[in-house]
Amino acid sequence: MNSSAEVQAILALADGTIFRGVSIGSTGHRVGEVVFNTAMTGYQEILTDPSYARQLVTLTYPHIGNTGTNSEDAESGNDHQVWADGLIIRDSTMVTSNFRNSESLTDYLKRNDTVAIAEIDTRQLTRLLRDKGAQNGCIMTASNGETISAEDEQQAIKLAQEFVGIAGMDLAKECCHPEGFEWTAGTWELSDTLLNRDIAGNHDSGTGGFFKQLGTHIDSKYNVVAYDFGSKTNILRMLVDRGCHVTVVPAQTPIADVLAMNPDGIFLSNGPGDPAACDYAIDSVRHIIEETDIPTFGICLGHQLIGLASGANTIKMKTGHHGANHPVQDLESGIVMITSQNHGFAVDEDTLPANVKSTHRSLFDGTNQGIELTNKPVFSFQGHPEASPGPHDCAPLFDKFITMMADAKTAQA
Repeated sequence: MNSSAEVQAILALADGTIFRGVSIGSTGHRVGEVVFNTAMTGYQEILTDPSYARQLVTLTYPHIGNTGTNSEDAESGNDHQVWADGLIIRDSTMVTSNFRNSESLTDYLKRNDTVAIAEIDTRQLTRLLRDKGAQNGCIMTASNGETISAEDEQQAIKLAQEFVGIAGMDLAKECCHPEGFEWTAGTWELSDTLLNRDIAGNHDSGTGGFFKQLGTHIDSKYNVVAYDFGSKTNILRMLVDRGCHVTVVPAQTPIADVLAMNPDGIFLSNGPGDPAACDYAIDSVRHIIEETDIPTFGICLGHQLIGLASGANTIKMKTGHHGANHPVQDLESGIVMITSQNHGFAVDEDTLPANVKSTHRSLFDGTNQGIELTNKPVFSFQGHPEASPGPHDCAPLFDKFITMMADAKTAQA
């Protein structure tokens, strides 16, 4: 399949392993932690999820790019920024076919200055990561614009070994919106225009009437302030769907400023990096827990911050959880949910204080997936219950947050 027009690329791991392939993105090099994601769909959502900052994402599904890209599936807000530092795949499809497609994956990667490599054995790489754990790595394209040299290989290994790693790294303050914003859009559904369009299929390549908004902020019942540690937009959409007016604030916003907004509820978003490094966020969450009775809901990094603020510890996982098929058990009901996951740290369940109970547990490795305070209206979940991409088994967690705020408003009346 290689042609003279292709640019060679390599993935070098810190242990000296080299994978050779071809470039399908921007030229140059990127370093980061190499992880694997087992989802079969959603490559655009994965690329734009801020939780993947400083990571090189390996997709275990072999054929990537079939449906192209579009303007609706970015999870990084209105700027549609790609946050993953690199993409690693087996096969980049030559044909893109989908009614929503506006740009091929290769063009999308180049436009967003994202380095990517294809035509490597992702099965071998995944087994290596599974056995040895997530490793630091470097994706590099040929320095001469065509063929990888021995010098390129040595330089890539050196760069991988020099990367300091995710542990101890505070990325939340880098991945949040610097000024904050109001979020007013609900989730999408296919529009009647699309469902009833004629067989000729004439349409625009953008939103083009394909979708309509389910929720709006017009009839908002609840004032929610969302701490942005690298939030995904579909999380915000699902809050709006349930009657929330959402004000998103940067990660380092003083808690006094948040309380001055008189919120009915506080949401703690997902995000990248080591939660233990976010001391400012831990202090804010500790204040919420100890000094207020405001209903609070955390997801992913937000979940870990609640654990830390409550007195528990977090641990760096061997490979982390990245995928859309992870079984998680609700410990109270016994129900098993299939969930979407993206995290490399976990709350150490053995360190939970007496007033914090474990509510969910991974059936893959037994790690903690949810906690709830017994003396405060505060709870959290490790996975991504808005499921972009993935199943919707955990969506009722948003309903639980709404119920908490409704109960609090009733008690104050």
